[in-house]
Order: sequence, then C-alpha cells, then structure tokens
Amino acid sequence: MRFQVQKSFDSQIQTGTLYLVATPIGNLNDMTYRAVQTLKECDIIAAEDTRMTRKLLSHFEISPELLFSYHEHNKAASGPELIRYIIEGKNLALVSDAGMPAISDPGSDLVALAIEAGIPVVTVPGANAALSALIASGLPTERFTFIGFLPRDKKDMQKVLETVGYSQGTLIFYESPHRVLKTLTILLESYGNRNVVLARELTKRHEEYVRGSIQECIEWLEENPPIGEYCVIVEGMSAEEEHTLQNEWWQNLKLDQHVEHYENEGLSRKDAMKKTASDRGLSKRDIYNALLKEE
Repeated sequence: MRFQVQKSFDSQIQTGTLYLVATPIGNLNDMTYRAVQTLKECDIIAAEDTRMTRKLLSHFEISPELLFSYHEHNKAASGPELIRYIIEGKNLALVSDAGMPAISDPGSDLVALAIEAGIPVVTVPGANAALSALIASGLPTERFTFIGFLPRDKKDMQKVLETVGYSQGTLIFYESPHRVLKTLTILLESYGNRNVVLARELTKRHEEYVRGSIQECIEWLEENPPIGEYCVIVEGMSAEEEHTLQNEWWQNLKLDQHVEHYENEGLSRKDAMKKTASDRGLSKRDIYNALLKEE
C-alpha cells in the first residue's frame, strides 16, 4: 500500500465517495439516521443481495437511482465498473445483507480499488454481530481476535486454530447451524474445555446466549438442535498457560535444532520429527515440509 493521506470531507475532491454503510443485523430500529440519510443521498447503492436490500430500502422509503449487484462471485468484474462510476463523480454506498460490509462479506476488494484510485472511503458505522456478541458474552474484551467462518475441511480448521488460539485474547467465530456442533468438537480437541458463548438471533425477538464450557454447550446443542447463524465466542488461553507455553524448553530452538535434540537422545529421524511436531502442536508433514525449505 502506497503512502496516502485522506481528508474525507475535503470540498476540493473531484471524484465521488465510497460509503461503507452498516445495516441492521435483525432489528430495523438499529438503522442509524446517518445510514438512512447516506443511502438516500447516494447516486448508487451496491448490495450483496439486491432482493434483501430492496426490502430494507422500501422500509425506509429510499429509492436509489441505481441498485447494483456486488457479491463474491461478480466482484472481480463489477469492482472496476463501480470505481469508474465514482471517478466520474457518483457517490456510491456499499451495503451487505446485514451488519458492516467487508466483514465476512464482500467489500475489502472494492475498498482497496478505491484507495488505489484516490477515492475517499467513508464509514457509516452501525450494527455488527461479532462485537455485539463479544461485549455481552461475559468473556474478556481487552484483547480479541476475529476469525469469522473457519474452513470446512477439518485439517484446515485445525491449522487456523493452531495459529490463533495460543494467546490470552478472546476468539470470535461465525458458524452456521449445521456446522456448529462439529466446530465445537474440534475446538474441544484443539483447546481443551475452555469457556465459550454461543450467541444467535442477536437483536431479534428470540435472541439467545448460551454460556458454559465447550462440553456443556455441545451437550446443550445435542438436546436443543441448532437454529440460525451463531457467533461463537471462545475464551483465550489463561495467563498461566501462556506463560508456561512461552517458557517451553524448545521455544528458542530452530526447527532443525529441535529435531536434532531428539535424534541425539537416540530417536530415529522419523520419530524425532513426530516428537517435535507434538511439542509444537503441528503435523509431522508440516515439520517435514519446513525442514525441506530450510535445506
């Protein structure tokens, strides 16, 4: 990214502006005055699902000059076209189906294109499921990491969990109802029986928070089949656990030195790599591939 200073409301700007407008995640009363005003004043509204957005616009009596489809499968082609409109002087508002655009939804690519073209990017903030669930979870909010949806494959999930789970910060995931039990089971295997909060139907009539250990939440979902999208808030590692991990004897060793340590203890190369992988919470294949790169 090249160095750039943006004065969002500079009257000398020759192009239009890209507005990122938050929409309600369930309760329409969460729509802000500024969001309504911005959507009414923009020349173009780009939406992830135009049918969903049309309902929202109708509720607030907003009639856009142009409602443009912008989603994951057409963003490569539609992005440059939208940028051309803005360069010509049109103001464009980007919305997702619910919440903040560009968070587990399309948008970040369009923002990057706008910044590259020298177009001001302005946020119109509002409802967000991840932060709403976090602040009501009862888990620490001083440090947190947002992961969003995990990969579908178990090995890929475990790789992501290994990279984010070994610090004190609270973790935030999104999960669908048909995968949430599987995800909790893998979280239990990866992190042990940490505290977790399952939040769903946020801001709606049937809003629900289930708080407990991962095992307790698994048992709850087995008796109460999952319904709706979930925010899964997971307790981070305790200070004691993090301190212990940081003081593991092998922490200052390079990978080849770690393997060599076990070889010097009489283990075969294969078993030394297996033992090293176990220490570091990695697969033996990860160790093998890393050693190949070092050679």
